Amino acid sequence: MMLSFCGGKHLSSYKQLTKDKPIKDFPLPKQVVLPLIQHIGAPAEVLVKVGDLVKTGTKIAEAKKLISSPVHSSISGTVSKIVDAPHPVLGKCKSIYIDSDGLDTFDPAIVKRNNYANLSKDELLAIIKSAGIVGLGGAAFPTCVKLNPPCPIDSFIINAVECEPYLNCDFRLMLERTEDILQGILLVKRILNVDNVFIGIEADKPQAIAVMRTAVRKLNLAIDVVSLKTKYPQGAEKQLIKAVLGREVPSGKLPFDAGVVVNNVATILSVYDAVALSKPLYERVITVTGKALKEPANLKVRIGTKFKEIIAYCHVGTKPVSKIIMGGPMMGLAQFTDDLPVIKGTSGILLLAEDEGCEFEQQPCIRCGRCVDVCPMRLLPYALSLCAQKRSFDLARAYNPFDCIECGLCTYVCPANRKIVEQIKLTKIVLK
Repeated sequence: MMLSFCGGKHLSSYKQLTKDKPIKDFPLPKQVVLPLIQHIGAPAEVLVKVGDLVKTGTKIAEAKKLISSPVHSSISGTVSKIVDAPHPVLGKCKSIYIDSDGLDTFDPAIVKRNNYANLSKDELLAIIKSAGIVGLGGAAFPTCVKLNPPCPIDSFIINAVECEPYLNCDFRLMLERTEDILQGILLVKRILNVDNVFIGIEADKPQAIAVMRTAVRKLNLAIDVVSLKTKYPQGAEKQLIKAVLGREVPSGKLPFDAGVVVNNVATILSVYDAVALSKPLYERVITVTGKALKEPANLKVRIGTKFKEIIAYCHVGTKPVSKIIMGGPMMGLAQFTDDLPVIKGTSGILLLAEDEGCEFEQQPCIRCGRCVDVCPMRLLPYALSLCAQKRSFDLARAYNPFDCIECGLCTYVCPANRKIVEQIKLTKIVLK
């Protein structure tokens, strides 16, 4: 299976490795590691101490800032330590270790709501905030903030594109929890007070399109399931808004500036779970895949479970592993160890075999313009790369580095094997 991308070329999707594999529950881990930062914004503040007994769903760290999100225990057991630990995005982060008691006893506060139809906008937002819900597509922006935009909007788009190669977790959720997702959409629709609601799904997922359209008709909902051309990186918010509504988000602006809010389909499901089931975000579905694995799978795992336990569960094959990536191969993050916890933003774990993850020596830029041809944001990636190489970061401002969505296409097509997207990321970090 191939995915097209800007410039008319293609890249392999490798989705067939897990596309037809139903979601399985991963066994309860004996220990979890829960970082205080699993979201954009300020870290959560610890509410527990070493030796405390906690239950599954117990809030163990609170969000004290506007842009922040609480953390909940994903197992029942004992807080064994609170120390700096490896983190798949930050390198290291203060984290809470919990040793399981093997009982998986749920916090008494997790009680299914019998009636949530009359909850107000403020009540719904408070539930979403307390449940620790963040964007599960990768950005991990606190959902309660995103659903309370500072200006009026008229449209709501559910991002079910999942254009990243290898990943299928959103696809499987649409097939297996269809009506729960639609109920979550209705809850968010009520919060946003909009009439225009769209579910964007790429055409390479005909089964998901059919299932969602059938459920929408069955429930008689005013929701438009939009079949989109399969094209990477269509899952990026600005590209999705353009594809669905024909609107362009201005440079330096956010989707709400164009009158739109976009939420990932897994995030919507977590909203339903929080409101209807009183369930905090302590577990999520991930795709564990790659040719280096004997048994790739779609797994529902507890937040804080170590990568190495999940990889062992899926059995490494005979091919040597060259790289471990959190997420997909285009926008994911290569990891320095497998001794890392799953966090809220972990959509997948990808193991590349030695013949897939080759390293090439960087060569000088030859000004071929291929990176310009494929850039979905119409930037000059080569210029940004050269500015970073020469440490001319102030000059880089003129090339709008913050408009870069870090899709990785510039690096993918570069004949000189230049690490363009990495250099643009460095530029953004320095300028911030």
